[in-house]
Amino acid sequence: MSSSSTSGAVLARVAHPLLLLSVVAVFAATVRYSWEPGRVTFLFQLATLGALVVLESLIPYEPAWRPDRREWRWYAVYYALTAVGGALGSALVVFAVGLLARPDSILPLGAEIPLALLLGSLAGYGFHRLGHTNPWLWRLHGVHHVPEKVNVGNNGVNHIGDILLSQAIVQLALALVGFSDTAVFGVGLFVVAQGYLIHANVAVRLGPLNHVFASPEQHRLHHSADLAEAGHYGADLSIWDRAFGSFTWHPGREPAAVGLADPDSFPGTGAIVATLVHPLRRRSVRTGETPG
Repeated sequence: MSSSSTSGAVLARVAHPLLLLSVVAVFAATVRYSWEPGRVTFLFQLATLGALVVLESLIPYEPAWRPDRREWRWYAVYYALTAVGGALGSALVVFAVGLLARPDSILPLGAEIPLALLLGSLAGYGFHRLGHTNPWLWRLHGVHHVPEKVNVGNNGVNHIGDILLSQAIVQLALALVGFSDTAVFGVGLFVVAQGYLIHANVAVRLGPLNHVFASPEQHRLHHSADLAEAGHYGADLSIWDRAFGSFTWHPGREPAAVGLADPDSFPGTGAIVATLVHPLRRRSVRTGETPG
């Protein structure tokens, strides 16, 4: 085995553990040094994105899925629109969370965070699956499934409304139960890390951990144009897909093609204005639910 293939194999094995360790390290440092959580989350998101872009060049799953310059320009616009729209539209959500979330933990933090993670993951799973079954919500979420490739760059190709609603659902679910703002912050870091990882075009394999964590292997199937194998609505944990019958991955299973089952039902990714107004159109669109 060549040195390059050996180093690639090592990277494929250590990428996910290192990402999880970075979540723990950033969380611990933020709590210890009283850093501002919002700023830390934003910087952590950028660092994660940058690291995965590098990893995509080192150990790509599918070289043809690398974005070209034109696609990077599109992705940058979507990222900016989502960031600006999210900041404006989520202001009320953040305000509500600040009112509802407790400044101190009800439970020891070591017990509170796993519980918050489970609840937040369940809320995210439920809303994501609803985005594939409810015709109106699919008008928003289907935008994310238009690209015929899966990479960390087009993880940001979303309709602003879809991002705001999903963010609100998870944040409010955690706050209403009474989890502390520290626990909500910790869960948020994990969700950011997992969300970017699963979308990355990297040859990372989790093995048996696929039955606990969401992974790139599963999420490529989620983007499959064949709805019979899509499934995998969990973006952080895969346990809810197991519990609710949407787990379709097995070792070696890969999608033949990714994208929409009906490509003509949405504007192309480059048609950004048409994409933003698409939910207002009257034409019905086929949802992206797995048959069954």
